[in-house]
Amino acid sequence: MTEEIFRGNSYAKTCEATVVSVDDAGIELDRTVFYPMGGGQPGDTGVLRKADGIEVRIADTRKDRETGRHCHVPEEGAAGLAAGDTVTAEIDWERRYRLMRMHTSLHLLCAVVESGVTGGQIGTEKSRLDFDLPDTSLDKAAIEADLNRLVDEDHALSMQWISDEEMAANPELVRTMSVKPPSGAGKVRLMNVEGVDLQPCGGTHLARTGEIGQLRVGKIENKGKHNRRINIHLVEEE
Repeated sequence: MTEEIFRGNSYAKTCEATVVSVDDAGIELDRTVFYPMGGGQPGDTGVLRKADGIEVRIADTRKDRETGRHCHVPEEGAAGLAAGDTVTAEIDWERRYRLMRMHTSLHLLCAVVESGVTGGQIGTEKSRLDFDLPDTSLDKAAIEADLNRLVDEDHALSMQWISDEEMAANPELVRTMSVKPPSGAGKVRLMNVEGVDLQPCGGTHLARTGEIGQLRVGKIENKGKHNRRINIHLVEEE
């Protein structure tokens, strides 16, 4: 199995790696800093670079649900690699960092809106969560003020690991109604926004909420009888 460096260090931008296999699904490495699409967060893009200067541009990163293989998907027409090749794997850091800021922002939104989450999506320009809410009037200005207060308070984030059994015994930790946290590996990672939010999450996050920068709440949409969609934006990206 690929060593997933990003699980323990979201700020790792590059690593040295060896190609394990190459097929139609993509390029498998023995270790990587590339996050695979999952949990509403897009897969990383970037480059695999050989010592002779050959570069393979990576357009996406995905994880095979059945085999667990971590596949780096090359751009169409990219140079070929073969098993045994050694490469430097380098993510598009600017894009990843925006996604980290957005993903951490959604954890703050979970803390501000106290309801189950029915869906979500993380993007570089905007992100959103869908909440299981009846015909409820949501105060956009109040939500935005609460989010920016949590940003300004600069809360630290940390990781915790619990066993599958502990996860099963504490179902209240799970906010997402449509997606169950990964289990079966013996342990589950919790992301802790200290004093604010604690829930299972395998995505990449910031070290502190102050790194997010100011947020704007966009449209609040009615997506069904019990579904309210809240869109958020990074102010500096507008």
